[in-house]
Amino acid sequence: MGNPLFNNMNSQNYNMQNMQNMMNRFNQFRKTFSGNPQQQVQNLLNSGKVSQEQYNQAVQMANNFRKLLGM
Repeated sequence: MGNPLFNNMNSQNYNMQNMQNMMNRFNQFRKTFSGNPQQQVQNLLNSGKVSQEQYNQAVQMANNFRKLLGM
């Protein structure tokens, strides 16, 4: 069982590590990406490499990410 407070602190630490890892991966991606992101995604949709549903999910995730970053 363990101590609930300790378990909660471990969970929060794990979440912070995940957030930091995600930000590191995003920054690495941003350094290597070139071109217009919206056009790149639209090209994937037009070519059939992603479905409309996947496109909609990507747009929603991008909007959520913008909110998270305060953009």
